Amino acid sequence: MLRHFTLEYWMDEGWYVGRLKEVPGVFSQGESLGELEENIQDAYHLMAEEEIPPQIIAQTKEIGIEV
Repeated sequence: MLRHFTLEYWMDEGWYVGRLKEVPGVFSQGESLGELEENIQDAYHLMAEEEIPPQIIAQTKEIGIEV
């Protein structure tokens, strides 16, 4: 299944650095935009392998943060 995400990226000391806006914690970098795209896909797959096991019931809570 193909899902679409937003890759937000910027230049930092000659490197393309980016993150998936819809998936917190998925960051990567590359020497080119193409390499960043490959690396961010790898980072996503590594994160997906470590998802919460099905026998654990995760809970959520909305919190306020002063910005």
